[in-house]
Amino acid sequence: MRRRFGSPIAVAVELSKGPIVYALQKHDCFVIFPVNPSTLAKYREAFQPSRAKDDPTDAELAVDLILRHPERFKPLQPQSVEIRMLASLVEQRRNFVGDKIRITNRLRFALKQYYPQMLEWFDHIDTPLFCDFLVRWPTLLQVKRARKSTLRKFFHAHNMRFEHVVERRLDAIKAATPLTLDAAVVVPHRLQALVYVEQLRVMLNAIKQFDIEIESVAQQHEDYALFTALPGAGPNLAPRLLVAFGEQRERYKSAADIQKYSGVAPVTERSGKKHWVHWRWQCPTFLRQTFVEWAAQTINKSYWAGEFYRQQRAKGNTYQAAVRALALNVYVSFIVVG
Repeated sequence: MRRRFGSPIAVAVELSKGPIVYALQKHDCFVIFPVNPSTLAKYREAFQPSRAKDDPTDAELAVDLILRHPERFKPLQPQSVEIRMLASLVEQRRNFVGDKIRITNRLRFALKQYYPQMLEWFDHIDTPLFCDFLVRWPTLLQVKRARKSTLRKFFHAHNMRFEHVVERRLDAIKAATPLTLDAAVVVPHRLQALVYVEQLRVMLNAIKQFDIEIESVAQQHEDYALFTALPGAGPNLAPRLLVAFGEQRERYKSAADIQKYSGVAPVTERSGKKHWVHWRWQCPTFLRQTFVEWAAQTINKSYWAGEFYRQQRAKGNTYQAAVRALALNVYVSFIVVG
């Protein structure tokens, strides 16, 4: 293609990452222009109201868009290896966290069928302590047969040194009565719970490995300290915030640009006498999730963030609406402008 057309060669694709993009980026003769699939679909419908779709036709329309409206599309400029690696790591880690939540929800449901006391004895079920306890004593009858000294030794081996907590659990175990003794209920749900425990252990280990790698990569970037200093950022959200703003900050000419791009800014629609403000549907979901999750973490770590949140709740907004408002009106503006 270089011998035939020369260099550079513009390529319009409906992706900003993926195997085809990575393959094209190996060759410096290609300049990649990502085209939003929704934009291309609307452009196609302007000429084909029947909504008939054909890949070759879409390719021609993508080229037509680039040629007719070059000012509307920006070429893909890869960031540094560290930022791109960190972006992939933090997103994959968040996916594993989602998997962990799904597994814990299933585990909680299985335990409620035959062994609900476990959920009362432990505040968190996504811990090695919980997993080890359930594997060793998978039913209430088995744990009630265990000696107090054995149970106390188990808790101490898992660094549970608060004697009042240990004693409270021992007393609760002694006083507990089985929900059911029906083997048709206990046996299958016991096996189900043990399977979920093994899956949970794999997820916990995976998240731990990703945390180690993320910390190692993030600390190599000179701007990492800027984001660790933010209230509520911590070791999990600081790398995600670094990735969110990246190195090409000239992309955002104002706070409104990143608010709209990340999806924390709502969309206003007006038609005649109708006025509708709604959730932004087209946006990078993970980026929006980063800002919203960080805003939630700052409520108890920043006085003015807490005041803003409580003000929103006093207006009748739900928790999620208040957190989204916090991400929109305070934090994104503060970082970009301040």
